[in-house]
Amino acid sequence: MNTTLLFAPGTLISVLLGIVMFGMGLATKLEDFKVVFSRPGDIAIGCAAQFTIMPALAWALSRLFGLDEALTIGVVLVGCCPGGTASNVMTYLAKGDLALSVGMTGVSTVLAPILTPALTLLLAGKTVDVDALGMFVGILWVVILPIVLGFAAKRIFPKATERAARFMPAVSSAAIAVIIALVVAANAKRLFTGGPAVFAVVVLHNVCGLALGYMVAAALRLAEPKRRALCIEVGMQNSGLAASLAAVHFAAYPMAAVPGAIFSVWHNISGAFVARLFNRNHIETRCAL
Repeated sequence: MNTTLLFAPGTLISVLLGIVMFGMGLATKLEDFKVVFSRPGDIAIGCAAQFTIMPALAWALSRLFGLDEALTIGVVLVGCCPGGTASNVMTYLAKGDLALSVGMTGVSTVLAPILTPALTLLLAGKTVDVDALGMFVGILWVVILPIVLGFAAKRIFPKATERAARFMPAVSSAAIAVIIALVVAANAKRLFTGGPAVFAVVVLHNVCGLALGYMVAAALRLAEPKRRALCIEVGMQNSGLAASLAAVHFAAYPMAAVPGAIFSVWHNISGAFVARLFNRNHIETRCAL
């Protein structure tokens, strides 16, 4: 076995992300997909918002701040990725529509093998070579397959996986932390030159996504819990996937993985803040009633 290849940063990041997705499969229930069939309109609105707002913001902010090719690729990848499981936790804490959030995460993840490469090709393909087919296959292997295996293991070995599922949130958090550490360690010197600009873009990308997600839901006169779910689901991305895709498919641009790593840290901070804000407003509204 070629151990050098096995422990290459891109390969290791993909393996770690696969572990996170396996945990998502263990936590997935058939009931989670009922909302897809019972409320297809809400799911369609949410996914349409996610796959238009975040990619468009990524491209616009990269242009506005004059980011170089590598960082632009990284920001665009973040924008074109599906939602992550962290958004479900934040929606729950925000007293939002949890079923809608879980349904959006599931559907956007299923759509990711097609939409993520296609949108990346559309937005970044004019300046760099984008291997859309390779990204499609990569997402199937790193995201879809581990989720399916986790879901299947839960059905075949219910008792064993029930015990394992208790530790998966901690394991997933550790895996994401290692992914961030690998990306930052590989680009430590470059961060001193491009760090401030990309950090500003990542923060604005996330904050604007949160705000626009809520505004779209409000414009469509959706109920408050749905507005909170769309706000958080649109603004929070599976940035670990973005870092993995950048490391594997854009190895010639090492800094491309940096935006995903920064986003992974930042969106949990902003998501927790927004959840606390929503939860506080929820309590104050109940007291007023």
